[in-house]
Amino acid sequence: KRKIVEHIILLRAKPNISDAEEKDMLDYLYTSQYQMRGILTVSLGRIEGPNSESFTHAVFMRFQQKEDIAKFQSSSYYSKVLDEHGLVSVDFESEVEDDIIPLFRRGEDFNYGVEFMLLISFLETASRESVEDALAHLQKLIIHYSSFIVQATSGCCLDHMDSLYSHASVIRF
Repeated sequence: KRKIVEHIILLRAKPNISDAEEKDMLDYLYTSQYQMRGILTVSLGRIEGPNSESFTHAVFMRFQQKEDIAKFQSSSYYSKVLDEHGLVSVDFESEVEDDIIPLFRRGEDFNYGVEFMLLISFLETASRESVEDALAHLQKLIIHYSSFIVQATSGCCLDHMDSLYSHASVIRF
C-alpha cells in the first residue's frame, strides 16, 4: 500500500454561469495536474441532486504528499477559483494499492463512473467510541458493497480543527 493525500473541493458556481464559463472553469481545474508537480489525478464535475449547502460542482484531487497540497493551495490556479466561486475543501491521508492503475486512477474502471464524496462532522460531545463505531460501520458498508465500488479511500481530515469536517471518504462507483 502507498500513502497518499486526498483533496476534495466543493464549489458554488456563480448562479448565472454560462455553459462556456462552466467548461472553462472545469478545464482550468482539470489541467492543473499538468501544470503542477505532485498531483496524481483529478476527477471533477457537476454535483447531481440537491444539497443543503447549494454546492454545484465537486473536484477530487490526489496528491503524493502534504507538501504538494500546500504548493497547490498557494498557487494562482487555486486562488482564481476561490475568488470566483468560493469553496469548501478538505484534505485527508489514506492508502491505495501501490500500483499504477489504482494510484493514478487509470484504466477502464476509471473512464466512467460516479464519485461519492462523504464529508463527516461529529458532534463535539460524541465519544471516541461512538466516532470509531461510526467509521467502522462505514468501512463495513464499503466492504459489503465492494462489488459495486471501483475504489474507496477514507481518513481523518488533516486540518479538522479549522474545518467543519473531521473525516472524509471518496468512493468511486
